[in-house]
Amino acid sequence: MNMAKNTLKKIRESLLMSKSELAREANVSPITITRIEEGKPCRMETKRKILLALGYSVSDAKKIFSE
Repeated sequence: MNMAKNTLKKIRESLLMSKSELAREANVSPITITRIEEGKPCRMETKRKILLALGYSVSDAKKIFSE
């Protein structure tokens, strides 16, 4: 059962973006993307990179990460 507290996977897939593509754009590892999609915690800086890579602004953080 997936206990993720974020919609990262859904948003990434809706943009037809692979994990490795997002990882490359955000300058993080694909493993980091997997961990976040599984609901594991990550640093603020990582969240910021992912938001910007998806074309969101930092103020949209709650749309993806609900902590």
